[in-house]
Amino acid sequence: MYRFLLTPRWLGILALTLVAAVVMVLLGNWQLDRYHGRTVINERIDAGQRMDPVPLRDALAAPTGGSGALGPAPTEEKTWTKVSATGRYDAANVVLVRGRSVERRVGFEVLTPLVLADGTAVLVNRGWIPPAPGADATAQPPLPPTPAGEVTVAGRVRTGEEGAGSVTRRDGRLETRRIDLPRLARELPYPVHGGYVLLDEQSPAADPTFVAVPVGHANNWQNLGYVVQWWIFAGMALVGYGWAARREARRRAGLVEERPVDRAAEPVTPGIA
Repeated sequence: MYRFLLTPRWLGILALTLVAAVVMVLLGNWQLDRYHGRTVINERIDAGQRMDPVPLRDALAAPTGGSGALGPAPTEEKTWTKVSATGRYDAANVVLVRGRSVERRVGFEVLTPLVLADGTAVLVNRGWIPPAPGADATAQPPLPPTPAGEVTVAGRVRTGEEGAGSVTRRDGRLETRRIDLPRLARELPYPVHGGYVLLDEQSPAADPTFVAVPVGHANNWQNLGYVVQWWIFAGMALVGYGWAARREARRRAGLVEERPVDRAAEPVTPGIA
C-alpha cells in the first residue's frame, strides 16, 4: 500500500522534509544556547547587585605600561562584580557619552577617571544627566562640580562597548558616542583599567543631578519562545509528510473519492473555441 514512497518523487519529498526538519531543530538548539547564555548574564547582574563590594583588583587586573595603556578586559565571570575603589577624580578629563536615553529622554552619561594610589585610573560612570533646558541633544550640559579630594566609589564592573566612534575634545571635555575603552585610554595621561565601573554608591555622596543609569536584563524568554517555535515547525514538517503520504495511500486504494471536474461549469472565454 505504501510502496509508492520508494518512488523517486516521494523519496525526494522525504529528503526535503528531513532536511527542513533538521535545520529547524538546529535553529531551535541555537536559540536554546542563547537562552542559557542570556540567563547566565541575568543571574550575574542580579548577583552583582546583591553582593558586598570587593576590592577593584579582585575583578580587574592592573594595567601596565605608561600613559594611554589599557589593562586586560574583565572576564565574563568578573563582569558585573561589585567593586570598591578609592582615589581622586580627574576633573580635567571628564568624558561625555552623548545620545544616551533614560526614560525616553536623550542626554549624556558622564564618565570620570578615578586616579588610584598606584597612578593608574579606572573610568567611573557617575550617571546620566539631561541636556541643558532649551538646548538640542548635542549641546554640552552644565555639569555638577567634580568632588575634590579623596573619593570612594562602589559599583559594578562593565566591559567597554564595541563600534565605530571617534573621541573628540570640546570645551575641555572628551566627547564620544560609544564607551570605547581603547580609544579613550589613548586620550588619557595614565594607564587605564580594561573595564569601567557603573557607579552605585559614592563617598562623599554623588550630586543628585545625576540619574542612575538603568541596567536592563537580557530578554531570554524571547529566545525560549523561538526554541518552541522552531521545534514545533520541525514537528509540523514531519507530521505534514505523514499526512500527505497517508492521503496518497488512501487515494491509491480507492478510499478517497476524487471529485470529477465539471467542464460545463467552467467559464467560457469569448473568442476561444
